[in-house]
Amino acid sequence: METSNTSFILAYFILLLVIQQVESAWINHDVYLKCLQSQNSNSISKVAYTPKNSSYSSILLSAEQNLRPASTSPLKPTLILTPFHESHIQAAIYCAKKQGIQIRVRSGGHDYEGLSYTSPSKHPFVIVDLRNFSSISIDTESSTAWIQGGATLGELYHKIAEKSKTLAFAAGVCPTVGVGGHFSGGGYGMMSRKFGLAVDHIIDAKIIDVNGRILDRQSMGEDLFWAIRGGGGGTFGIIIAWKVELLPVPEIITVFNLTKTLGQNATQLLHKWQYIADKIDPNLLAQNNKCGVDELLSVMNRSFPELGLVKEDCTEMSWIESILFFAGFATSESVDVLLSRTPLGRVYFKGKSDFVKQPISENGLEGIWKRMLEEADGLVEMEFSPYGGRLSEISEYATPFPHRAGNIYMIHYAAAWNNSSEIEEKLTWIRRLYSYMASYVSSSPREAYVNYRDLDLGVNNDGNHPSYKVASIWGTKYFKNNFERLVHVKTEVDPSDFFRNEQSIPPFSS
Repeated sequence: METSNTSFILAYFILLLVIQQVESAWINHDVYLKCLQSQNSNSISKVAYTPKNSSYSSILLSAEQNLRPASTSPLKPTLILTPFHESHIQAAIYCAKKQGIQIRVRSGGHDYEGLSYTSPSKHPFVIVDLRNFSSISIDTESSTAWIQGGATLGELYHKIAEKSKTLAFAAGVCPTVGVGGHFSGGGYGMMSRKFGLAVDHIIDAKIIDVNGRILDRQSMGEDLFWAIRGGGGGTFGIIIAWKVELLPVPEIITVFNLTKTLGQNATQLLHKWQYIADKIDPNLLAQNNKCGVDELLSVMNRSFPELGLVKEDCTEMSWIESILFFAGFATSESVDVLLSRTPLGRVYFKGKSDFVKQPISENGLEGIWKRMLEEADGLVEMEFSPYGGRLSEISEYATPFPHRAGNIYMIHYAAAWNNSSEIEEKLTWIRRLYSYMASYVSSSPREAYVNYRDLDLGVNNDGNHPSYKVASIWGTKYFKNNFERLVHVKTEVDPSDFFRNEQSIPPFSS
C-alpha cells in the first residue's frame, strides 16, 4: 500500500509539473499585453492576439505551410502581434526584453523548420507577424523598389508587372514566400545564373535593432548591412523594409518544360547535363532568352543536342507569365492570383540541401532513383538548380551567402506527406537518402543553403544562449568562412543575444 501511495504522489507531481510548464508559456499573455499598451496606448490591442482572442488560432495557422514543426512543438505563442506601425514593433521588443520572452518574426511563414512561428526548445515566445508591413513602391525611372518585410514574392512580382513590362527581379518562384525570410537567406531563383541572387541587388534596408532604433544602411553601418543580406533571419533585428535594384528583361522571353522518363534515357541525359549546366549560356534557365525560340534552339542543339529540344517544346511569353508558369499556374490565369497569401498546399514536409562540385556518375544517379522509388507512396523530390554565370563571378565573401564559384548545381531534397503518424518514417527515409549522397557532394564542410533550413545539421543548446563551438557545427555548413564574420557582427549589434532561435548566429560572449 505504501508503494501505491508513493506512485500516486509521484504521478500527481509529474502531472502537476507538466501543467505548470504549459501554463508558464501562456500565463504571461495578459502581462505582456499590458506592457504593450503602456508603451503604445490601447491602439496596439487591435493588432495583438492572445489565446483568449477568437482570431488567435486562425492568425497563427494562416501562414503555416509546413504542418510538421507545429505538430512536434506543441507550445503556442504567448501573443501574436500583426503591427501596422514601427512603434508597435518597438514596443514588442521592449516588452519581450523586459519579460524574458523570445521573439519570432514571421514574413511569409515558409521557414522549413517553422522557426518563425514555433519554438522547438519550448521557450515562451511571441510572434511578430509582418503581414501588414507589405507595401511596395516602384520607381521605374531609377529601376528601384522599396519593399516592406512582410510582402510576398508574388506581391512584388505583381507590383513590378503593373509598372513595367521590361523590369523584373531575381528571386524565387513560390509566390507566397515572404521577402523577409527569402532575402535574409540569399534568394536563389530562375534568373540567378543571369543576375545572381536577390541579395546581390539589395542596396538599402531598414532594421529595428535590439534597442528599438530604426536604422538604414548609413546608420547601421556596412558590417550589419553585409550580415543581413544572406546571414539568415531572426538574428540581427527585425528588418522592416528592403530597397532593391530592378533588372532589365525583354518583353518576350522563351520557356520550355521537357519531361523525360528513365525509359527515355533520363539517367544519361542528366549525367550529360552536369557537364554543361554551369557552363551553358547564362541566359538559359534564367527566364531571359533575349533571342527568342530560334536562338534558344541553336544554343541548346549546340550545347546539349542529346536533349532533343524542338520548337514545339518552347513557348514565348512575358516575364510575368513565366512567373505564373514556373509557379504551376496556367499562363492564361489572371496575375492577381499572385496576390494570394494562402499557401498553395499544407502538408507535412521535410527539406534538405546539398551542393555538387563534380558530376555524379551514372551508377550514382541510378542509386538515387532506386532510393526514390522506395518511397513510391509519398511525394518526393530532388531538384537540381544550376550554378555558373553571374553566380560564379561574385566573390563568396561579398555577402554571407558563400556558395559561388566551384559549384555545378544545388540539390533540394523534399519529402511531403499527409498524416502526422508518418513523420518518423518519412524523416528516416529522407535522412537515408541524404546519407547516401554524402560521397557525391561537397565536403569539409558539407555545404547547405540556409533558406532550406535543416535542424538535422545542428541546433543551439535547445534554444538557449548558444556557444560559438556548438553553432559553428551548422554555421560553417551554411556560411563557410563567413560564419566567423557573422559572429563578430552579432557580438557588436546584439551582445546579449536577444534575437535568437535554434539556428541563430551567436555572439562571442555566449
